[in-house]
Amino acid sequence: MPEKIGVVLFQLGGPDSLDAVEPFLYNLFCDPDIIDFPFARIARQPLARLIASRRARHVAHHYAEIGGKSPLLENTARQAEALERELRLDFDARVAVAMRYWHPFTDEAVRQMERHAPAEIVLLPLYPQYSRTTTGSSLNEWQRRWKGRRDCSIHAIEEFHQDGAYLDAVVEAVNGALAGFPDARDVDVVFSAHSLPVAVVEAGDPYQRQIERTAELVWQRGRWPGRRHLCYQSKVGASKWLRPSMHETVRRLAAEGRQHVLVVPVSFVSDHVETLHEIAIEHREQARTLGIADFRMTPGLNDSPRFIGALAGLVRSRVAAPSCRCA
Repeated sequence: MPEKIGVVLFQLGGPDSLDAVEPFLYNLFCDPDIIDFPFARIARQPLARLIASRRARHVAHHYAEIGGKSPLLENTARQAEALERELRLDFDARVAVAMRYWHPFTDEAVRQMERHAPAEIVLLPLYPQYSRTTTGSSLNEWQRRWKGRRDCSIHAIEEFHQDGAYLDAVVEAVNGALAGFPDARDVDVVFSAHSLPVAVVEAGDPYQRQIERTAELVWQRGRWPGRRHLCYQSKVGASKWLRPSMHETVRRLAAEGRQHVLVVPVSFVSDHVETLHEIAIEHREQARTLGIADFRMTPGLNDSPRFIGALAGLVRSRVAAPSCRCA
């Protein structure tokens, strides 16, 4: 009989209705891996409630413009289904989804793994680059929920930003988008990543370094004739975050008279509000008003066969590797 394995795909999650926006934001800002400061244990929940209530209307407007909810769960579910089909060629595999801040939460993935009773479980956060605020948070939540459960081998994939098959999937997406431009030599390729507080990076988080490495490796593989740029998006609050921002980058390209821009969301593997609204609506409008005639975005990797093959390769390599015993 084929070996029985389980895989858990971790993602941020997103509201499944406009009414869910505020509780989703509350869960996000309650995360100790996101909000951490002296006496945070006491103040975290009131602060999260305040931030969520203040931001809910603004954020809900963004979701309203992309269909009234986040598409992240549907995209991740399709990834899980496709990955499970691929892995079942070799294993008795079950792939579950664990969202960090909205349904289905990690508890549901734990229950699915208990019902499946695999000999080995692979934890696969869908963040190519590691940050304690994303991958770290998801794995910490898994440890809290799984602790004391059945004994099995656990493998955690903490990053895959240099994985060749993943990079090839990104290159394929860029190639497809570039084919629609009149002349690829005139295109400014802008790699965009979710920003992060500078204080987190200065504390040792490898995220910025891994983002830069991903962009470099994708560019080397693609060998495109245009110009390459890197920027950050989705800043929240008044503290210092990674720069340049996408707002700054679009303004600079417009000032230089550039007319053809392709944004590659290199820290995201699925389409969601930060690609479909922030890039495809907000920044496209910014570019238009500044005189950039042709502003496009590569689609998310989502369940593209090449990306699913990359995920399957990551799982297969870890099942064959040493593991930790987690009771």
